[in-house]
Amino acid sequence: MRPAGFLSERQRRFAWLGFLLAAFQAPMAAKLIDDASWLFAVVVALLVATVIIADDSARRRPAGVEAE
Repeated sequence: MRPAGFLSERQRRFAWLGFLLAAFQAPMAAKLIDDASWLFAVVVALLVATVIIADDSARRRPAGVEAE
């Protein structure tokens, strides 16, 4: 059994969905909108990607090792 991260499987699926939606929305918005509001979608995608990466590292940590 793998050690669990801080996200449940359902939360992890939603995080991936949110990342993909934000990552695809940003270039489309940049092409269609003249202002820089598309940059917000890039920031959201980076934030969600950071959470997914942190959850991955927590899942790969050996079971007996505590976070510092």
